[in-house]
Order: sequence, then structure tokens, then C-alpha cells
Amino acid sequence: QVQLVESGGGLVQAGGSLRLSCAASGRTFSTYTMGWFRQAPGKEREFVGATTISGGTPYYADSVRGRFTISRDNAKSTVYLQMNSLKAEDTAVYFCAANPRLALSSNAKLYDYWGQGTQVTVSS
Repeated sequence: QVQLVESGGGLVQAGGSLRLSCAASGRTFSTYTMGWFRQAPGKEREFVGATTISGGTPYYADSVRGRFTISRDNAKSTVYLQMNSLKAEDTAVYFCAANPRLALSSNAKLYDYWGQGTQVTVSS
């Protein structure tokens, strides 16, 4: 079992930055690939990016590539989402999720554990 708690959301102006954190409980954090997803009002949940168990070579959605960066600190059982050059269309609730498989995936169904989400609002 892994419990995930996101933090760091808030209100930011377009062009600004935020860093989200996702703290995990449990001793097996380092065995999970970790993903970030987001869901805007009235829209389906959308993949943002994912990182391997070692944190190398993250995989990003086209909509955020070059602006968002995923990193993880296994010693702290935490994964981060650094968001730069934010746009109004980035407004959503952001979720982190844990996938017990080694391969990176954008498929939300492969993620077994989810946090409660943190709201990010970008004003234009």
C-alpha cells in the first residue's frame, strides 16, 4: 500500500511557476513509477508526465513538454512537478499516482494509488 499526498498548488499568474510535491508513505516508494495527471472542470483526467523508479528520462505529454519537469527523491519518498511558463489552460486539479510496473505509461488505469489532488489555478 502507498498513500500519496500532494501539496504546492495555488493561484498564479500566467507565465509564472509553481512546484508541486507528492509525499508517499510506505517503504516501497522506490519500486513504483510515478505519474502526474490533471483534471480540469468538465474534462477527463489527462496525463501530464511520469518518471521511472530511478527518476531518469521522464516522459511528458506534448502539452507540457519543455515547461514542466518531473523529479523524484527516493530518500524522501517524494516526487515533484516543477511547472514553468504556466498558461490559463494548465488550470486543473493535479494528481500524483503510483504505478507498480517498470514501464512508463500515460494510461491512468495502470496506476494503482492516487493522491487526493491539489488545485492549480492560472490567471490570464
